[in-house]
Amino acid sequence: MLPAVTRTATAAITALALALGAAAPAHALGKNERNVLKGVFAAVLIHELVKQGRANAQPAPAPIPVQPVPHPGYQANVAAAAFYEFSPQARRMIQQRLAAYGYYRGGIDGKWGPGTAAAVQAYARDVNSSASLASRDGTIRLYNHLIG
Repeated sequence: MLPAVTRTATAAITALALALGAAAPAHALGKNERNVLKGVFAAVLIHELVKQGRANAQPAPAPIPVQPVPHPGYQANVAAAAFYEFSPQARRMIQQRLAAYGYYRGGIDGKWGPGTAAAVQAYARDVNSSASLASRDGTIRLYNHLIG
């Protein structure tokens, strides 16, 4: 692409130089006239570069479909989001039940943390409900089972 652009630019500069030389001597042009000619030259050059770029443009490749892959903390994030859909009292009740079953050893504060996350995952694993932690609705059912 570069050699074609260089040839085009060289041709444009040569043509402009010949046209200017024939129109008037360079020393007869004032500052404003020279600035106008610089602007015309720049516009012609930019036009040629854009035209050359469009001629060499390639179509954009088709997008590759991407399957979302949950990151390792995905279940913890779903479980935490579902946990905070409950009232503070219900969250404390979930922690109390997990503690009563021997899964939770932290403070009963109704807040999600590493202890609550580990307890929920262990409880779900032991009651064969680990798959329920992959969705909000499944996690809500698991929490409701703990409260109820």
